[in-house]
Amino acid sequence: MLNQNLSSFLSHQNPKSNQQEQLLYKHIQKLARQQPEQSIQNFQTLFIDASGYSVPEIWQAMEAIIDSDPEETEFHHILNRSCYILINRWLQSPQLQKSIPDLVNLFEITPNRLPPSWTSKRLRSLVGSFSETEHYLALQRLAQMFVQEVQIETQIEDQKIENLINRYPYLYEHCFLQDESSEEEQREIKIMRKKIQQKYEVDLSKYIAYQRLPRKSSSIKNPTLISDQELDESIQYFTGKVDGKQTFRDQAQRFRLYCDLTSSYLTFKDGLYEYINDAIDPGYRKCQFNQKLYQQLQNTLPDNNGHKNNDSLIVGTCRKLLGFLVVESLEQPKHFVFYDLINNLGVKMVMGILLKIVLFCNQVKPYLEQRFSILFNHYHGSTSGKVWWLVKSLESLNVALTTNFGGMNHSCF
Repeated sequence: MLNQNLSSFLSHQNPKSNQQEQLLYKHIQKLARQQPEQSIQNFQTLFIDASGYSVPEIWQAMEAIIDSDPEETEFHHILNRSCYILINRWLQSPQLQKSIPDLVNLFEITPNRLPPSWTSKRLRSLVGSFSETEHYLALQRLAQMFVQEVQIETQIEDQKIENLINRYPYLYEHCFLQDESSEEEQREIKIMRKKIQQKYEVDLSKYIAYQRLPRKSSSIKNPTLISDQELDESIQYFTGKVDGKQTFRDQAQRFRLYCDLTSSYLTFKDGLYEYINDAIDPGYRKCQFNQKLYQQLQNTLPDNNGHKNNDSLIVGTCRKLLGFLVVESLEQPKHFVFYDLINNLGVKMVMGILLKIVLFCNQVKPYLEQRFSILFNHYHGSTSGKVWWLVKSLESLNVALTTNFGGMNHSCF
């Protein structure tokens, strides 16, 4: 099912071309009901080899689409949609999911024979440029989820960051989906996220439970990539009483009450500054960071300083604060502040700062996840050992979000 964005995008095309696209999609839906090996072979013949097809009617439809001389972006939408028709079918069956990498790897193949016609040549050119798009990058990330673990007997430190995507369900929607993703694609990714998240919660719960037994069981493994000691300390930090009296959740609830009582937006920002500062080591506060944090908040939406505080201002401020603390944007992936915080405060304390923000302002949790997807994509080709600070951050954030927002029983902490 095409979503509204894609339908709108196609509406400017001539009706005949649009009709041929629908014919193509229906045919690929039929392919999706075949055995995956056969589906992939037919897909390769039609799109990669691009020199004819066993079903004349479908090849004629493809010729009509190509002969209408579509823009690259238009055809990339068609090709991406065609891939997801197969992928969405396979995602519903664990036995078929292993075929997803095989489909995505087709775009690495170079046809052996010369194109027999202008249409074939143009089609190959359009398919070739698809591998340089964000669409294809998202497909590669998704495929990595289902690569057999045999490949990953290499040491974690020697693996590329992109190979670890399956460990971080909070990144899925930001790494696998785009603005024009169909409702069906969004639904399947959310289902996958929920399934992986639930498994992680079960594994983490078992680990916590067995750690409390007099004799710890070696069969219950640490579900993270950080050490047992680091994990134990993180769980205690994210769920225990950090000041001897209150948990982060308690502090967030109190600060939320404070926000509701503040008379002005400027007063709220002053309170937010103190709220964040409480989670920062006193020695680091004396450095320039304190001044930078204060200045960042003072420069945030200054025209509203005299206005009454409200939810819209709180969300906008927290979004800007997370951009400042983690990473600015996809276009400007500067993260000097975050890297400096990690080096000086340590991963656990930095994740505590971020946790405090999303606990009192739940609406910005997706925005925080998106900030980390930007870092993940920025370093996706780096080996884990070279950016271990990022791996530990991703792992620690997973623990922080799971223990505070997941479905785990809080009585086990």
